[in-house]
Amino acid sequence: MNPTYIMFAVYLLVMLAVGFVFVNKIHSTGEYFLGGRKVGAWVTALSAQASDMSGWLLMGLPGVVYCAGMGETWIAIGLMVGTILNWILIAPRLRIYTEKTDSVTLSSFFAVRFREKSNLLRFFSSVVILLFFTIYAASGLVAAGKLFESMFNLDYQFSVLIGVAVILIYTLLGGYLAVCWTDLIQGSLMFFALIAVPVGAYMGLSSEQFQEAFVAKDGVSPLSLLPAGAESWNLAAIGMIISSAVWGLGYCGQPHILTRFMSIENHKLLTRSTWIASVWVVISLAAAVMIGFLARPYFPGLDAAESEKVFIKLIGVLFNPWLAGILLAAILAAIMSTIDSQLLVSSSALTEDFYKKILRKNASVKEQVWVSRVCVLLITVLATILALSPNDTIFAIVKFAWGGFGAAFGPVVIMALYSRKTSWQSALMGMLAGFIVMIAWYFVGLGVYVYEILPGFIAGLVTIWIMNFFFPQDDEDILDEFDSVVKTLSGE
Repeated sequence: MNPTYIMFAVYLLVMLAVGFVFVNKIHSTGEYFLGGRKVGAWVTALSAQASDMSGWLLMGLPGVVYCAGMGETWIAIGLMVGTILNWILIAPRLRIYTEKTDSVTLSSFFAVRFREKSNLLRFFSSVVILLFFTIYAASGLVAAGKLFESMFNLDYQFSVLIGVAVILIYTLLGGYLAVCWTDLIQGSLMFFALIAVPVGAYMGLSSEQFQEAFVAKDGVSPLSLLPAGAESWNLAAIGMIISSAVWGLGYCGQPHILTRFMSIENHKLLTRSTWIASVWVVISLAAAVMIGFLARPYFPGLDAAESEKVFIKLIGVLFNPWLAGILLAAILAAIMSTIDSQLLVSSSALTEDFYKKILRKNASVKEQVWVSRVCVLLITVLATILALSPNDTIFAIVKFAWGGFGAAFGPVVIMALYSRKTSWQSALMGMLAGFIVMIAWYFVGLGVYVYEILPGFIAGLVTIWIMNFFFPQDDEDILDEFDSVVKTLSGE
């Protein structure tokens, strides 16, 4: 039997085993959705980063760098800065605040933070989560389909279904702890693969071939920081750079990442997690960029769709079958670590914010867990339908979903954590404004000039700021709670 297939199968069995380990360790919805807020620093850091980057890091980013060179690295720079700022500015306050409000989902945090009784804020934020996570999960399934298609020469649709089956089993069984521990393994595996592949690619090139990686194509040097499509350094080029770099704004609105901050055992452990996550993301993004460059002399002339497979192709020509199986598993690790988080966050929104709050307020813990599992199945079915007939690249699908979360949730999260005077009316209108502007900008076609997350984010932030003058927060309990969070953070 092919050693590559054996090692790949071993990885899949380990992931399934983790799910079975945690199946009998769920005694509350807090444990199923947040691991009982007892997750350590290393698991928190690597789980957050693994669920963040997904197959985009190993397939999407090397692919765009292969095609356009350093001009596409502004996205990576924006993501790197956004990651670090998210850990420093958002994580500590969100951890403290969600414990004080006893919130296990981002939707419930918004509702309880602002004491919003009509459930409009909870309802709309849950709809946003379901909409964009279904699309986001579909992008991961597209990546899984391409991986299995390339590895085993299987039909694309059948390949998607294989990936769905494995992810579903351990997510359904073990809940949040299973997802976090598999993400720890997957994050470590991704890091190892991202180091091994560019090192192997470099060692396999002669000096002349290495120089080919940086040869100008169509008159444009791949080392130029000028964005792809720009002919000179002008206002248009600067606008394109800003459009790429503002990917970093999306971090403060991504529920699957923010949930990691909420589950750590103590907010003081976040300092250690921040260092771990920062080192991981800087090295990983730099390695992914190098993979895009070093693949050029190995596989010249690939189109955009094929360029997203350069990581897979390099593994096939550089490593022996046993090691290749492990490295190829890293791609599936990246895909699975994001999808499982998205499925769990989506199902928690349906269970906690729809089923428990509206349909069955007295539902038992066991009932809620089973409802959540049914929701995981439903969301997976929808995502699978989208993935079976993809109309775009992995990169483009992720870009849309990422922008949606960043524009709708980012401004609300920032103001909820840092603005004492923000009310539920302001938060709701800000969320609506960010969502509507982002969607309209995208479908009108203005996204080719400026990434839709930026106008959406600005619209949401400005709307909240203006609404605060008309609907200022005057509830003394809410104001006192905000002050207590600040005091806890300062150690008073």
